[in-house]
Amino acid sequence: MAYRILDSCGYCGVCENECPVEAISADDEVYVINEAVCVDCKGHYDEPACVAVCPMDCIIRVT
Repeated sequence: MAYRILDSCGYCGVCENECPVEAISADDEVYVINEAVCVDCKGHYDEPACVAVCPMDCIIRVT
């Protein structure tokens, strides 16, 4: 599974530093997750780190 950051992203950048596989990067006005790189934090954390730290609740699971 991978995750996606919605357009409601507040561009705070908190999630980028939490990603263990560096799948998150800054775009023009939102951060984006490279879904091909995202590993759902498996083998790194018990839950997706980006979701846990996002103050805007704008990161969703992509099925």
